[in-house]
Amino acid sequence: MPRESSDEIRTTLHALEAHLAWWGLRQFTSDGAYFQWQRETLSSENLTTLHRQVEQKRRGSAADEIAFYDATAHPNILPVLYSQRYDYYLAIGLRVADRIGEARTILDVGCGVGILTTFYARQHPDKTFVGIDRSPVSILRAQERAQALGQTNVRFDCLDLEHIASNPSYDLILATHALVQAEQDPGLPSRSWNSFERVRESPQQADFEGRTGIGVRLDCLSARLSINGRMILFEKTRQLARRIPLQRAVAARGFDLIEQPELIRYRLVEEVADDGPLYLLGRGISHPLRWDETPEPDEGCPFDPTKLESGSADPEAPLYENHWPSAQIVWEQLREKKVLQETTWQEPDGRQLHVELGQAAEGIYLYCANTLDQRQLVLVGPTSRVMLESYYREIASGEP
Repeated sequence: MPRESSDEIRTTLHALEAHLAWWGLRQFTSDGAYFQWQRETLSSENLTTLHRQVEQKRRGSAADEIAFYDATAHPNILPVLYSQRYDYYLAIGLRVADRIGEARTILDVGCGVGILTTFYARQHPDKTFVGIDRSPVSILRAQERAQALGQTNVRFDCLDLEHIASNPSYDLILATHALVQAEQDPGLPSRSWNSFERVRESPQQADFEGRTGIGVRLDCLSARLSINGRMILFEKTRQLARRIPLQRAVAARGFDLIEQPELIRYRLVEEVADDGPLYLLGRGISHPLRWDETPEPDEGCPFDPTKLESGSADPEAPLYENHWPSAQIVWEQLREKKVLQETTWQEPDGRQLHVELGQAAEGIYLYCANTLDQRQLVLVGPTSRVMLESYYREIASGEP
């Protein structure tokens, strides 16, 4: 599939920025500036309504979520709230626009107020777009804005994915932050605390698909995709424990990888969000890419025993510290390792945790690991042994 050139990408970026401005969105890099604008723009009544809906949304029910998005679609609240996601719209909008390709009919699942849907429709007036969402006020706002733009190639319907008519089918389905409803779900645990591998065809996989709703939603999407159709999928599943069961659920329904998945970083004002991956999927692909179930390349410090931190101004500073998956490799490579104390236990959420205090040729170490892929290794000199022992007891005391 041909991709846009750098000049075309810049043109698309300028068009997207102009589109976001037309919606009233503004880009901020400072929380202080953003919240100052929020206070200047919203009435006390608006703010009270917004804060109340945020608290209710945290309860997690479908009704509370719909009520939240109904409230945020209010003409006064919409530009202020959605400006927090300005960089998200840039990141996703550019990538999706670059992948629409030759599709003639496009379904945008969970379109919200239609900010990106109307952008895609503006970019491709010869294609037909349908946006769906469960929030009636969001859909009303999307319809109003499409009408204001004079768009005749886009339609917005208020309905859930399960209620979409099976006919007609679509050449391209967009599902960005729409399918995995349980953002805090821990995912699928690994076989043990010292492994990143997951059991296949496990009851835990079925549980994940059920409690997050991903299984039913993928079945619905599969039934509404044309024979040679494609799907763009982007969810909050960056953690390996969530990425693997999502990928397995997708693959089990006959979808193949067309291109290498992309991890995406964007800002929510000052907060940095590491999200994704973004998948381009199809069925019956002649040469699909392989699904990757290994941890992503991390920012763990390379380990060189000859270059351990020493002579620091802080005598309690670690010789080496790593909080990334690569800490497991370093822990496995420690020489003359002798375990002094260790304990392993099960958390109520199903995680298996392990904490270990030991001695190696490189120094005294503390190693922590769990079955949701978190790893931590701290290595200190003899003078900091008491501090590390205290740290061990503090962590181990969390055992039920």
